[in-house]
Amino acid sequence: MKFGKVDNPEHIDFTIPADHPDTAVVLAHTQTKQPLKVYVGCAKWNRQDLKNFYPRGTKDELAYYSTQFNCIEMNATFYRIFPAEQYQKWYDKTPDNFRFFPKMTNEVSHLRRLNDAVYPTVDRYLEATSNLKDKLGTIFLQMHNNFGPKNWDRVVRFVEYWPKEFSLAVEFRHTDWFNEETVAQELFHLLEENGIANVLVDTAGRRDLMHMRLTNNEAFVRYVGANHPSDYDRIDQWVERLDDWKGKGLENIHFFVHQNLELESPLISARFIEKLNGKLETDLIIPKTLHKIDGKLF
Repeated sequence: MKFGKVDNPEHIDFTIPADHPDTAVVLAHTQTKQPLKVYVGCAKWNRQDLKNFYPRGTKDELAYYSTQFNCIEMNATFYRIFPAEQYQKWYDKTPDNFRFFPKMTNEVSHLRRLNDAVYPTVDRYLEATSNLKDKLGTIFLQMHNNFGPKNWDRVVRFVEYWPKEFSLAVEFRHTDWFNEETVAQELFHLLEENGIANVLVDTAGRRDLMHMRLTNNEAFVRYVGANHPSDYDRIDQWVERLDDWKGKGLENIHFFVHQNLELESPLISARFIEKLNGKLETDLIIPKTLHKIDGKLF
């Protein structure tokens, strides 16, 4: 994942910013007194990307991956809408507690950029994706870097069209969505009123995307490590912040680990899950890897 990559990550201040003041308000108003649900995963299950993760002789990568992680951020669906039977195969290969968090096709987000022609594609995408049934998590819409606030009317129409039975999270990347206060507040309130998650992206070169503003009771976090020792300190900071949000009413954590070079994603995930289990009293499986952190084999 090259977005937000910098040549010298040691020069970046990775301190997690203070919460947006409205985050605590949102959590207080949206909590349902349900048990905390936590899903942690990578972006892909491809053996070539996740080196030193699959045991020798592994024949089915997804089947093995789903024994180690309880979810996947599905980048593959960004590039095409798969046939219905493919979603059924993925469903059948994974345990009952596994969840898929598929990315919306780029025809909607990047090629047509939420114009009026996207809606038949949205319908086709949802019809196919619904074959994941109870294993379908939040669908993830990622907009292009140059999709800015001048497209506000398109965003409003899309949000109003979106079927409420499908959970949605949106990642806006143009700097003006967050750097202009009036624009930011309008966007946050639109998402909040429609129960849509506001994606948080922790990456080196775009610290403005750490706006720390939740818009529903879902922390949808895309963590991008820099293949640098500071990655582990950053992960520890996230455990502390998520614990704080849990105390304020957070009930849904969806956390996806990326790397500029993906081979270390399972390693960082193992560290994160171990710390999360200890701090938040969760019981997630710690993925097995062939590396050591602080003297422990993962």
